[in-house]
Amino acid sequence: MTFTEDLVEFVKRWEGLKLVASPDPLVPGVWDVGYGHKLTSDERPTITREQADAMLREDLRAVAAGVDESVTVPLAQNEFDALVSLAYNIGNGALARSTLMRRLNDSDFYSACDEFLRWNRAGGRIVPGLVKRRYAEQAIFGEGDYSGGP
Repeated sequence: MTFTEDLVEFVKRWEGLKLVASPDPLVPGVWDVGYGHKLTSDERPTITREQADAMLREDLRAVAAGVDESVTVPLAQNEFDALVSLAYNIGNGALARSTLMRRLNDSDFYSACDEFLRWNRAGGRIVPGLVKRRYAEQAIFGEGDYSGGP
């Protein structure tokens, strides 16, 4: 599957746009730019909005491929998009190893939907912004409602 334009706009709202690289406020030692694009080198670029859009789409394609590899059951588009958003934020590896993925692949969609809310911490503490994002992703997964945003 591939992600939708609704998901692109959803992720943009949650990640916010940074045209100058800066430290990720929730992950010590990690820098990002654009819409949450993680930097892998010591480079600290300044980019354009067009470059940020291209980076986001490239990152989402990679995340979507990882979600596709992990899921063994048929999904509706909204369910796939919600998983891609979550994986974009927590990483494909964490999603693949999660109880959410295990329950989903057991076709327990209801319990899988509940699991979104468990991913609300950074640095060992509950982060209000992550709580809100997980509720918004849960709404996409369960109802196809992309309207949630910060």
